[in-house]
Amino acid sequence: LTLAVVLPQHNLTYPWAWPRVGPAVRLAAAAVNSRRDLLPAFTLGWVFGNSEDRHGVCSEIAAPLVAVDLRLAHHPAAFLGPGCVYSAAPVARFTSHWQLPLLTAGAEAHGFDDKSEEFGLTTRTGPSHRKLGELGVQLHRRFNWTRRALLVYCDERVDDRPYYFAAEGLYVQLPALLNLTVEDVVFQDGGNFSFIIQEIKAKGR
Repeated sequence: LTLAVVLPQHNLTYPWAWPRVGPAVRLAAAAVNSRRDLLPAFTLGWVFGNSEDRHGVCSEIAAPLVAVDLRLAHHPAAFLGPGCVYSAAPVARFTSHWQLPLLTAGAEAHGFDDKSEEFGLTTRTGPSHRKLGELGVQLHRRFNWTRRALLVYCDERVDDRPYYFAAEGLYVQLPALLNLTVEDVVFQDGGNFSFIIQEIKAKGR
Protein backbone atom coordinates (compact mmCIF):
# COMPACT_ATOMS: atom_id res chain seq x y z
CA LEU A 1 0.00 0.00 0.00
CA THR A 2 1.68 3.17 -1.22
CA LEU A 3 1.30 6.79 -0.11
CA ALA A 4 2.41 9.42 -2.66
CA VAL A 5 4.00 12.45 -1.00
CA VAL A 6 4.17 15.66 -3.07
CA LEU A 7 5.87 18.43 -1.07
CA PRO A 8 8.67 21.02 -1.34
CA GLN A 9 11.93 19.11 -1.00
CA HIS A 10 14.24 21.80 0.40
CA ASN A 11 12.51 25.14 1.02
CA LEU A 12 11.99 25.44 4.78
CA THR A 13 9.93 28.62 4.50
CA TYR A 14 6.98 26.27 3.94
CA PRO A 15 5.70 24.59 7.12
CA TRP A 16 4.95 21.44 5.08
CA ALA A 17 8.45 21.17 3.55
CA TRP A 18 9.79 17.62 3.33
CA PRO A 19 12.57 18.11 5.92
CA ARG A 20 9.85 19.02 8.43
CA VAL A 21 7.21 16.47 7.39
CA GLY A 22 9.44 13.58 6.31
CA PRO A 23 10.30 12.35 9.82
CA ALA A 24 6.60 12.24 10.72
CA VAL A 25 5.79 10.26 7.56
CA ARG A 26 8.54 7.76 8.38
CA LEU A 27 7.38 7.41 11.99
CA ALA A 28 3.73 7.04 10.96
CA ALA A 29 4.53 4.36 8.37
CA ALA A 30 6.64 2.47 10.90
CA ALA A 31 3.88 2.70 13.52
CA VAL A 32 1.22 1.45 11.10
CA ASN A 33 3.40 -1.43 9.91
CA SER A 34 4.16 -2.45 13.50
CA ARG A 35 0.42 -2.92 14.12
CA ARG A 36 -0.70 -5.87 12.02
CA ASP A 37 -4.31 -5.29 13.14
CA LEU A 38 -4.47 -1.89 11.38
CA LEU A 39 -3.83 -2.97 7.79
CA PRO A 40 -3.74 -6.75 7.78
CA ALA A 41 -2.05 -8.23 4.72
CA PHE A 42 -0.65 -4.81 3.74
CA THR A 43 2.61 -2.98 4.26
CA LEU A 44 2.46 0.80 4.11
CA GLY A 45 5.17 2.50 2.08
CA TRP A 46 5.63 5.93 0.55
CA VAL A 47 7.17 7.55 -2.50
CA PHE A 48 8.24 11.18 -2.72
CA GLY A 49 7.90 13.82 -5.43
CA ASN A 50 9.26 17.36 -5.27
CA SER A 51 6.72 20.16 -5.80
CA GLU A 52 9.38 22.89 -6.10
CA ASP A 53 10.51 24.55 -9.31
CA ARG A 54 14.18 25.26 -10.10
CA HIS A 55 14.03 28.37 -7.91
CA GLY A 56 12.92 26.34 -4.89
CA VAL A 57 9.36 27.66 -4.65
CA CYS A 58 6.06 25.81 -4.92
CA SER A 59 5.14 25.24 -8.55
CA GLU A 60 1.71 24.74 -10.10
CA ILE A 61 3.57 23.12 -13.02
CA ALA A 62 5.98 20.79 -11.21
CA ALA A 63 3.47 19.48 -8.65
CA PRO A 64 0.85 18.04 -11.05
CA LEU A 65 3.56 16.59 -13.32
CA VAL A 66 5.14 14.85 -10.35
CA ALA A 67 1.72 13.63 -9.20
CA VAL A 68 1.01 12.10 -12.62
CA ASP A 69 4.44 10.43 -12.67
CA LEU A 70 3.88 8.94 -9.20
CA ARG A 71 0.41 7.76 -10.16
CA LEU A 72 1.64 6.00 -13.29
CA ALA A 73 4.77 4.51 -11.71
CA HIS A 74 3.52 3.49 -8.26
CA HIS A 75 -0.31 3.41 -8.28
CA PRO A 76 -0.62 5.00 -4.83
CA ALA A 77 -3.70 4.58 -2.65
CA ALA A 78 -3.62 8.20 -1.45
CA PHE A 79 -1.70 11.47 -1.77
CA LEU A 80 -0.12 13.57 0.97
CA GLY A 81 0.32 17.19 -0.15
CA PRO A 82 0.89 19.52 -1.80
CA GLY A 83 0.35 22.28 0.73
CA CYS A 84 0.71 25.40 -1.38
CA VAL A 85 -2.55 26.65 -2.88
CA TYR A 86 -1.44 26.86 -6.51
CA SER A 87 0.29 23.47 -6.32
CA ALA A 88 -2.51 21.73 -4.45
CA ALA A 89 -5.34 22.83 -6.76
CA PRO A 90 -4.31 20.94 -9.94
CA VAL A 91 -3.13 17.90 -7.98
CA ALA A 92 -6.43 17.78 -6.08
CA ARG A 93 -8.31 17.90 -9.40
CA PHE A 94 -6.28 14.95 -10.66
CA THR A 95 -6.73 12.92 -7.47
CA SER A 96 -10.47 13.56 -7.55
CA HIS A 97 -10.55 12.28 -11.14
CA TRP A 98 -8.55 9.22 -10.05
CA GLN A 99 -10.91 8.72 -7.07
CA LEU A 100 -8.01 8.95 -4.63
CA PRO A 101 -8.00 10.89 -1.36
CA LEU A 102 -5.63 13.81 -0.89
CA LEU A 103 -4.56 14.92 2.59
CA THR A 104 -2.89 18.29 3.06
CA ALA A 105 -1.90 20.61 5.89
CA GLY A 106 -2.26 23.59 3.55
CA ALA A 107 -4.58 24.54 0.69
CA GLU A 108 -6.16 27.20 2.90
CA ALA A 109 -7.94 29.07 0.10
CA HIS A 110 -11.71 29.47 0.12
CA GLY A 111 -12.13 27.54 -3.14
CA PHE A 112 -11.13 24.25 -1.51
CA ASP A 113 -14.31 24.40 0.55
CA ASP A 114 -16.33 23.26 -2.49
CA LYS A 115 -16.68 19.51 -1.96
CA SER A 116 -19.32 19.00 -4.64
CA GLU A 117 -16.89 18.19 -7.47
CA GLU A 118 -13.18 18.78 -7.94
CA PHE A 119 -12.16 18.99 -4.27
CA GLY A 120 -14.52 16.35 -2.96
CA LEU A 121 -11.71 14.00 -1.89
CA THR A 122 -9.43 16.71 -0.47
CA THR A 123 -9.05 16.81 3.31
CA ARG A 124 -7.30 19.74 4.99
CA THR A 125 -5.81 19.22 8.44
CA GLY A 126 -4.73 22.83 8.89
CA PRO A 127 -6.61 26.10 9.19
CA SER A 128 -8.75 27.42 6.35
CA HIS A 129 -9.39 31.01 5.35
CA ARG A 130 -13.13 30.34 5.41
CA LYS A 131 -12.79 29.94 9.18
CA LEU A 132 -10.95 33.26 9.31
CA GLY A 133 -13.87 34.81 7.44
CA GLU A 134 -16.36 33.27 9.87
CA LEU A 135 -14.35 34.73 12.74
CA GLY A 136 -14.56 38.14 11.06
CA VAL A 137 -18.33 37.79 10.82
CA GLN A 138 -18.60 36.91 14.52
CA LEU A 139 -16.41 39.88 15.49
CA HIS A 140 -18.58 42.23 13.46
CA ARG A 141 -21.69 40.89 15.16
CA ARG A 142 -20.13 41.01 18.61
CA PHE A 143 -19.07 44.66 18.30
CA ASN A 144 -22.01 45.71 16.15
CA TRP A 145 -19.88 46.75 13.19
CA THR A 146 -22.69 46.90 10.65
CA ARG A 147 -21.83 49.50 8.01
CA ARG A 148 -18.44 49.07 6.39
CA ALA A 149 -15.43 46.73 6.30
CA LEU A 150 -12.13 47.65 4.64
CA LEU A 151 -9.56 44.94 3.92
CA VAL A 152 -6.01 46.26 3.49
CA TYR A 153 -3.44 43.67 2.45
CA CYS A 154 -0.18 43.21 0.61
CA ASP A 155 -0.16 41.18 -2.60
CA GLU A 156 3.13 40.68 -4.42
CA ARG A 157 1.53 38.32 -6.97
CA VAL A 158 4.38 35.84 -6.53
CA ASP A 159 4.66 32.42 -4.94
CA ASP A 160 1.54 31.41 -2.98
CA ARG A 161 0.00 34.88 -2.30
CA PRO A 162 -0.85 34.16 1.36
CA TYR A 163 -2.27 37.61 2.15
CA TYR A 164 -4.51 37.58 -0.90
CA PHE A 165 -6.07 34.26 0.04
CA ALA A 166 -6.40 35.26 3.71
CA ALA A 167 -8.26 38.42 2.67
CA GLU A 168 -10.39 36.34 0.29
CA GLY A 169 -11.82 34.38 3.22
CA LEU A 170 -12.97 37.61 4.84
CA TYR A 171 -14.15 39.11 1.55
CA VAL A 172 -16.36 36.11 0.81
CA GLN A 173 -17.78 35.64 4.32
CA LEU A 174 -18.39 39.22 5.47
CA PRO A 175 -21.31 39.85 3.06
CA ALA A 176 -23.26 37.38 5.20
CA LEU A 177 -23.84 40.49 7.31
CA LEU A 178 -26.65 42.19 5.40
CA ASN A 179 -26.12 45.79 4.30
CA LEU A 180 -22.39 45.65 5.12
CA THR A 181 -20.19 47.28 2.47
CA VAL A 182 -16.90 45.42 1.93
CA GLU A 183 -14.02 47.22 0.20
CA ASP A 184 -10.43 46.18 -0.35
CA VAL A 185 -7.16 48.06 -0.80
CA VAL A 186 -4.20 46.17 -2.20
CA PHE A 187 -0.63 47.38 -1.88
CA GLN A 188 2.90 46.13 -2.55
CA ASP A 189 6.03 46.50 -0.44
CA GLY A 190 7.61 49.84 -1.14
CA GLY A 191 4.35 51.16 -2.58
CA ASN A 192 2.70 54.54 -2.14
CA PHE A 193 1.63 54.49 1.50
CA SER A 194 0.18 58.00 1.32
CA PHE A 195 -2.27 56.64 -1.22
CA ILE A 196 -3.16 53.77 1.11
CA ILE A 197 -3.81 56.16 3.98
CA GLN A 198 -6.07 58.27 1.78
CA GLU A 199 -7.93 55.12 0.66
CA ILE A 200 -8.45 54.09 4.28
CA LYS A 201 -9.71 57.59 5.10
CA ALA A 202 -12.10 57.59 2.15
CA LYS A 203 -13.39 54.02 2.26
CA GLY A 204 -13.03 52.95 5.88
CA ARG A 205 -15.71 55.20 7.38
